[in-house]
Amino acid sequence: MVKVLLNGARGRMGQAIQAIAANEDVEIVAAIDMGDDPTPGLEACEVVIDFSFHEATAPLAKLAAEAGKPLVIGTTGHTPEEKEAISACSSQVPMVWAGNFSTGVNLLFYLVGKAAQTLGREYHPELIEMHHCHKKDAPSGTAEHLLEILREARGLTQEQEAHGRHGLVGERPEDEIGVHALRGGDVVGDHTVIFAGPGERVELTHKASDRRIFAQGALRAANWVYGKPPGLYRIQDVLGLRD
Repeated sequence: MVKVLLNGARGRMGQAIQAIAANEDVEIVAAIDMGDDPTPGLEACEVVIDFSFHEATAPLAKLAAEAGKPLVIGTTGHTPEEKEAISACSSQVPMVWAGNFSTGVNLLFYLVGKAAQTLGREYHPELIEMHHCHKKDAPSGTAEHLLEILREARGLTQEQEAHGRHGLVGERPEDEIGVHALRGGDVVGDHTVIFAGPGERVELTHKASDRRIFAQGALRAANWVYGKPPGLYRIQDVLGLRD
């Protein structure tokens, strides 16, 4: 069993991971949150899993890299500076970093990329995501990755994203991605990418109803990343979804 230090143990994802860890050949040797000392856990673990808060990831990643411990990161909402600091640690240790560890969502990533490449520019992409009322960042990490896929496929920039629309905004430009973040209730996570074209519409949707799917993916990544060479990996690498 892979020995894991879990950061963010009292959060929703942390609790879900602890509930199924033993069934996924993982032993949680340290369960910590912000303010706890990670040093004893780093000494005892073989892999670090982080589902905490954006401010906590970079310092922990630095300590893990110095200790030679692989990382699995599912925390979202990082600033550009935090992302840069975290990414730098992948030169020392292997790191699986993903906004969503669901197998179904990562299949969605793959299909959205294929659809964006296949459908012409007259098919306008719009992204809608919904999460529970307690989620602090918007758009979600999953939505951010979907936007990255769409931008790359269409050759667009972040400046060409329209985050919500209000007032007299004029006609929709052809080279634009609409982004809409909904919040309410106890929604675990819904993501839909719409390609609205002339005379037809293609919609690709994933709806999560149980956090266990994310926990299973994170623990699968922990088993996979142990023993890998340093580098930045995606969950698609873990699942074999790279072309």
